[in-house]
Amino acid sequence: MRALLLIDIQNDFLPGGALPVPRGDEVIGVANRLLGDYPLIVATRDWHPPNHVSFVSQHPGHRIGEVVEVDGISQVLWPDHCIQHTWGAAFAPELNTQRIDHIVSKGTDPRVDSYSGFFDNARRRATGLHDYLRSAGVVEIDIMGLATDYCVQFTVLDACELGYRTRVVLAGCRGVELKCGDTTRAIEAMEAAGAILVE
Repeated sequence: MRALLLIDIQNDFLPGGALPVPRGDEVIGVANRLLGDYPLIVATRDWHPPNHVSFVSQHPGHRIGEVVEVDGISQVLWPDHCIQHTWGAAFAPELNTQRIDHIVSKGTDPRVDSYSGFFDNARRRATGLHDYLRSAGVVEIDIMGLATDYCVQFTVLDACELGYRTRVVLAGCRGVELKCGDTTRAIEAMEAAGAILVE
């Protein structure tokens, strides 16, 4: 079975949100057009507690985009975003959420971030996504969403490592680009890991 995996299509990553991905709203239409083509739709979401380690507000004297070390893990600092039960953490209102079969919440531990839909960044805990897909008989995954150079990339790399035949729907992805070229480098890394790039 092939599943469609929607990555973090949430208000805070869209224009007007706390951490807007440039042209991030353009992925919504792509997602809605694809929903009818798959027997199983899974969506991930950042679901942070208000004191999450990735928030620059938790690191006085530092700025957005800086990298700090927390418990031996490198952590990029972001604006406070996708806080549990807030407007920013909700899926985009234009996204057809009625077709979503399963939601995976990530980044719920205040001490460690989780870019991948499968594991936290320290790889100490799984999110349950792999178990869910395996129990549903999924062997192929198409992945799209936000952002190409972070959560899409890390999810794709883990999917490839876990043995899924993985495709990246590039038309449905947009990057943050903290550093110029981050999105291109992410695409190259995903392809090198074995992912198939499709428009």
